[in-house]
Amino acid sequence: MTDPRPHTTGASQSELRAYNERLLLSLLHQDGALPGSEMARRTGLSSQTVSVILRKLEQDGLVQRGESQKGRVGKPSVPMSINPEGLFSFGIKIGRRSTDLMLTDFCGGVRAERRLRYPYPQPTEVFDFIKTSIDEISADLSAKQRARVCGIGVATPFDLWRWHEQIGAPKASLTAWRALDPATEIARFSSLKVFVINDATAACRAEHMFGSSRRWRDSVYFFIASFIGGGVVLNHSVYEGGMGNAGALGPLPSQRADGRICRLLDSASIRELERQLNEAGIDSSALWQQPQDWSPFASLVDQWLEETACALARAALTTCAIIDFQAVVIDGAMPAPVRSRLVERIRRELPTLDSRGLILPQVEEGQIGANASALGAAAKPLIAQYLLDTHAGFAAPN
Repeated sequence: MTDPRPHTTGASQSELRAYNERLLLSLLHQDGALPGSEMARRTGLSSQTVSVILRKLEQDGLVQRGESQKGRVGKPSVPMSINPEGLFSFGIKIGRRSTDLMLTDFCGGVRAERRLRYPYPQPTEVFDFIKTSIDEISADLSAKQRARVCGIGVATPFDLWRWHEQIGAPKASLTAWRALDPATEIARFSSLKVFVINDATAACRAEHMFGSSRRWRDSVYFFIASFIGGGVVLNHSVYEGGMGNAGALGPLPSQRADGRICRLLDSASIRELERQLNEAGIDSSALWQQPQDWSPFASLVDQWLEETACALARAALTTCAIIDFQAVVIDGAMPAPVRSRLVERIRRELPTLDSRGLILPQVEEGQIGANASALGAAAKPLIAQYLLDTHAGFAAPN
């Protein structure tokens, strides 16, 4: 009988070096510029080991040297930091209403972006757009920058072909996605490594790496888009799960304002606001336009906020009954003022629920917004090849 549990094996000298390089890069990515002495203190590595690794990383162009800090006892310390030009990555979100593509640097700075909108996604149109966008953006890079593009991350809802009814598309219109692998399609026109990730998990990664929620050891993340999804952070690392779909919060049981039982994706998604706008004869296309402005239909937004906040407060309590999350982080593809109001309403609602036996989490506002899935997708090649991810293991950079 085969033992399904993976066994821990010893590490070679090269694997240890790769691990320690990732450790230092991850520390700098999370905490910002640090001198080698402080990095040695935080990691438990010897000062000599840290010095050797930093010299190699600097030679490789992945870190850069800051200004010498004088005025302290002993010799001046020199802080090291991530070099934004050290690596680049493409991030793509293939969504139900749009495909977003961006090029980011090693620090998460967006260097270029493109967007394709549609009523529903068609493979030929989507991948033609991706190819054209990558070609155009790459043409604007220097030869050195092109050589430092380390991969392509693709964020997409799993089983996209099953969502035709919810987005109002003909049933046959999404069938082609059923047998389609985004990595295979992109490999037809790009030699870069492709990493596919669930769209809501990608948004969670973006918030964890570049937002304000990294201070929480354990948190649950809700991202409200066409449909609500989410992610889970355990021990300061995003947990994707064995099938890559951990934190798929949309199917959680929920309740409508009239008392009817439904799923969370039916009671706390922008699709519900879109439905209400359409019923009122109001053009709902403004929901998806950038920059976002929902003020023309403020009264319906107010109603939607009330119902969504109540549903999310109950969902937050449910998730905290499974794992003792310190925080619940709320983000979404909505204007920042609307997101702030939603978070405040959830904070008021949560203490009114029956929470006997539970410690209520803090409710925090996410910081990334509509670009979260594409930004998290762009982070995936960086994490997979250069940073530590304790829930996914690692492979040495090529």
